[in-house]
Amino acid sequence: MNKIIIAIDGFSSTGKSTVARQLAKELNYIYVDTGAMYRAVTYFALKNDLIGEGFFHSEKLIERLDDINITFKFNEDLGFAEVYLNGENIEKDIRTLEVSQYVSPVSTISEVRQKLVEQQQLMGKGKGIVMDGRDIGTVVFPDAELKIFMTASAETRAKRRYKELLERGHNLSYDEVLENVTTRDYIDSTREDSPLMKAEDAIEIDNSDLTIEAQLDSLIKLAKAIA
Repeated sequence: MNKIIIAIDGFSSTGKSTVARQLAKELNYIYVDTGAMYRAVTYFALKNDLIGEGFFHSEKLIERLDDINITFKFNEDLGFAEVYLNGENIEKDIRTLEVSQYVSPVSTISEVRQKLVEQQQLMGKGKGIVMDGRDIGTVVFPDAELKIFMTASAETRAKRRYKELLERGHNLSYDEVLENVTTRDYIDSTREDSPLMKAEDAIEIDNSDLTIEAQLDSLIKLAKAIA
């Protein structure tokens, strides 16, 4: 079977990362969570007081982009690659609601996107990769052999995210999560640089009522039919 590039785009909390990770494992492909890369930059900005309630020093963040080194290291116990920022494991730190609140504004910065897109394109040079994000099929790999666009209602996505955060011990309300989901949808879809949108040749999957198993099964069939 020939190796291909699989681009999975879609709204936040559609389960893109979960199914993409499992698909890569089934196909013995490399998996790259580009959302985690933007979260890592956001985490850096938060830790260095470059963004917060009511302020965003975007120019200072741009000036410090060369200080940001993002890598992925496979954790055999967990079965997936964790995110490292300048050598520090930040996998759990970037999954908080605080990071989620600021990741979309950070993602609108063209210099940030340019830096990360260049890294992502290098990762896919040898093909055999599953990459998920917001602009993979439209900007990062417009010639990807298989493009998927995942969607679900905002309420469904907020319920999933709320449950996930509660299981991680975060104390917050469902309304807070729903507001975060809808705000991110708006920012991601309306930004000038690489907005979230469905590629013309992408296959749309509404997974509001689909199990992870059903999604994975359909994606494996699609990938094998092309490769």
